Amino acid sequence: MGRVTQMTQRSPKATAERNRTLDLASALVRGVVAAGLGLGALTVLVMVVWISSPYPDSGPGGVLRAAAGVWLLAHGAGLVRPDTLSGVPAPVSLVPLLLVLGPVWLAHRAARDAAEPEEGRPGPSRAGAFCAVTAGYLLVVAGAAACARGGSLRPDPDTLVFPVALVVAGAAAAGVWTAAGRPFGPLPSWSPLVLQEAIARTLFRDRAEAACRSAAAGVTVLLGGGALLVAVALGRNAEAAQDAFLGLAGDWSGRFAVLLLAASLVPNAALWGAAYGLGPGFSLGTGATATPLGLEGTPAVPHFPLLAAVPDQGPGSLLNGAALAVPVAAALAVAWFTARRAAPADAPRAQAWSTRETVRVTLLAALGCSAGTALLTAVAGGPLGTGALREFGPVWWLAGPAALAWTAGIGVPAALLLRLWRLRTPGWAWRRDVPEADEPPATATARARARAAATTAAAVEAEAGEKAEAEAVIGRRRRWWAPWRGRGGAAGDAAPGGTPAPAASSVPAPGTAPDAAPGAPVGAVGPGAGRGDAGFEPYDFLPTDPWHEKDFREARWASLKRGSGGLMADFPADPADPVGPAGPTGFADSADFAAGRPASDPDRPGPTP
Repeated sequence: MGRVTQMTQRSPKATAERNRTLDLASALVRGVVAAGLGLGALTVLVMVVWISSPYPDSGPGGVLRAAAGVWLLAHGAGLVRPDTLSGVPAPVSLVPLLLVLGPVWLAHRAARDAAEPEEGRPGPSRAGAFCAVTAGYLLVVAGAAACARGGSLRPDPDTLVFPVALVVAGAAAAGVWTAAGRPFGPLPSWSPLVLQEAIARTLFRDRAEAACRSAAAGVTVLLGGGALLVAVALGRNAEAAQDAFLGLAGDWSGRFAVLLLAASLVPNAALWGAAYGLGPGFSLGTGATATPLGLEGTPAVPHFPLLAAVPDQGPGSLLNGAALAVPVAAALAVAWFTARRAAPADAPRAQAWSTRETVRVTLLAALGCSAGTALLTAVAGGPLGTGALREFGPVWWLAGPAALAWTAGIGVPAALLLRLWRLRTPGWAWRRDVPEADEPPATATARARARAAATTAAAVEAEAGEKAEAEAVIGRRRRWWAPWRGRGGAAGDAAPGGTPAPAASSVPAPGTAPDAAPGAPVGAVGPGAGRGDAGFEPYDFLPTDPWHEKDFREARWASLKRGSGGLMADFPADPADPVGPAGPTGFADSADFAAGRPASDPDRPGPTP
């Protein structure tokens, strides 16, 4: 009985360990499945091309080995082609960057799904999910390398650790980081203390994020500009590109394979164009380099459609020099994204960055753009054989410093000018010289609401003023052909036909202010209303003083007395001291007021029983 109780008490711990083991096994399987999906998709594509070929030179086994070699090449592995005319094995290390997206995305997604906890139970640890997914993926990599050993494209064993294992581990680590919410948490304990304290500050993290975004924008503009240069060059040499495309294969299956290879090399061509615009250019063999200044040496260019965009030999023209606009655009992109964070549109002037901070973040962004450009150009090229083709593509250790020089030399002054331009008007609602950076959140929220209310009130007043002005203009346009309209019967006015115009009633028209001049148009206010004076405004805002103050009450009753034509008797304006039973108005009811009959009139009829 005691033994049963002991086993029952240990069951929760055993269950937790079993769940942890199952989670790790599931993560391992996810890595295997992710690698298998990538390898299977590429194998199917290669098999379709082989089946559609009218002259296949190998059996299904050779096709599977070639597919495994191409899949390893997509991870950065170097391949060796043993069957050459000279008998010397030729290396193939030019990685089609479009093929890299599939394996990297599959490894990333497998690690992200493995690190996310399931409903009802916690998931594995982040380190466990990372190790399990990476191990499962690398098991398939090892099997593919063993399968491709005897094929026409044999993998180089030295490249299976670097960069293949590094690419897989990096994609898995990014997936685990995404599952954790992309935290920017504390560094490990073995890192320098100064760096740990800097990472712990929110201000540092904000500046680092701004620098990373600006650097990414600069790299993106470089890639886009390089792709544009390649497209323009291919458009100019369209006939040469067509001849190369048709000359590589005579049947449709071969042309489809050439088209797929060219499409997978489009990102490489964009990076080559970016390196060309930066200035260092790219190598076309050991003895030729293409730069905006011209093509020097004798290029060893294979017969391929994308290489038709290579400039002709000789010095460069003014059109070749226009490629320098690509790094200028990248530097301006870095400056713009930095200036947006340095002087945001939804923050007061007190929260804008200082000049030193703006320069520092721009330099960090330029450094990040340089590092990204160097990394991408390093994988965009590679040897295609021995001899003259040992060097093929952009030189990364020249492209990186060139990107740093362009983005820092142009980006820093441009960022400072953009910052000054965004802070140029102190009178804007979001450009006040009030130190609000240290305000508590509640005060800042109250200030924001007050600013919003003030802005709304100002907009309403402006709209009312515009409406009044428009109505005044319409009134003047209506009266230009009939000056007697809206002006009461003045002494010198006459009706059409010479008949004197009847005198206007002394009772003010509805909508006319009591203190307006006799004969003023409806809605006119002030003594000069309706007289055609220059600068006359027919509308005005009501006073903001209390309506029931004594002075305003007396003025209103005096105006009513003048407009009544002598029907109203004298009475005080104070309702606390009424005159007679009729009250302060001198009238018993509304009917007497309409008939002009005061309460003291002897002819007034008595009350109705």
